[in-house]
Amino acid sequence: MTSSIITNRIRSVSDDDEEIIEFLMRRNRPRVFRNRIDHINKWNDIEFFRRFRMKKTTFMYILGKIENTLSTAKRMTSITPMQKLLVALRFYATGNFLITAGELVGISEPSACRIVQQVTHALAELRPDYVKMPQNVEEIRQVSYHFYKIAKMPRVIGAIDCTHIRIHSPGGENAEYFRNRKGYFSMNVQTVADANLQILDIVVRWPGSVHDQTIFLNSKLKTDLENGRFGNNLLVADSGYANSQHVITPLLQTNNRVEELYNESLIRTRNVVERQYGVWKRRFPILSFGFRIKLETTMAAIVACAVLFNITRSLDGEEPPDDHEARNFIVVQEAPSQTPVHANINQQFTARNRLLNDYFPSLLDGNGQ
Repeated sequence: MTSSIITNRIRSVSDDDEEIIEFLMRRNRPRVFRNRIDHINKWNDIEFFRRFRMKKTTFMYILGKIENTLSTAKRMTSITPMQKLLVALRFYATGNFLITAGELVGISEPSACRIVQQVTHALAELRPDYVKMPQNVEEIRQVSYHFYKIAKMPRVIGAIDCTHIRIHSPGGENAEYFRNRKGYFSMNVQTVADANLQILDIVVRWPGSVHDQTIFLNSKLKTDLENGRFGNNLLVADSGYANSQHVITPLLQTNNRVEELYNESLIRTRNVVERQYGVWKRRFPILSFGFRIKLETTMAAIVACAVLFNITRSLDGEEPPDDHEARNFIVVQEAPSQTPVHANINQQFTARNRLLNDYFPSLLDGNGQ
């Protein structure tokens, strides 16, 4: 009846009123709610882990950290914080398929996009609590001790490197800055790993054409090292970085057993950051497949995946299931090779030379290897 009355009135009003009438007619249509699956109870622990890359208990822990933030959103009030987090996790797990993520809880692709953006920023805001370098003397001691157990390299508080995360071309006059040496658009992301593969530090703001050393030279971490925040402790790195008082890299050529021992120890110690990238990208395959969303959200999503990675490493322990498609893509997406950075004129004063002159000869003399 109401719809008929409104339709009759259309003939007697001006064209300017048509939008108002259309709105009134929409209000009288019954709203259709899609059935939404209870994914917590539907899946057993193994299936839930495979779909959302974490245990149910870990999911509930993370939900508790961001639930209030997600509840304050003015839009999409019919979608619960739990459903929003499920959508975002499915997005990170499936490699950029917003339609697939949206179908998870019966929402449209645009709604899924807004939800992913909201959850991503909420997770990224947890970074100070979950992605951080050792904060005091005892934490520094613990981190360096676990590194020492790998291959007897002393005073190491992190293994540093960069990895390329594929992105869609951002467009504009600066787009080519994001094209790396392998020809695809990417963000060059710097991380520091501890011996247990936790991400201690992350820098997500540099385009793919930028050299690893440049990212480090402009990082807060370098300033903290130079200001003595971590004492005389060290980062281990590959030849894409320059040796300094706080960063040690492999020798490009070895001439004796001491130098061979140094290289063997450093390479084994530094390998944790390579393993970190592999496990991180298997945990959240979108890091392998790449992002096709706006750049700001992409950067926040990379940080969010770092936060989630550290939480899941601490609470779940086990590594994610091996996704063969993602694994093959990771091989293709390895970071472009870097030109070795040669030591400067003050090389004789670097931490590397002190280790070569004092520490590693003592290991040989004492049969410490």
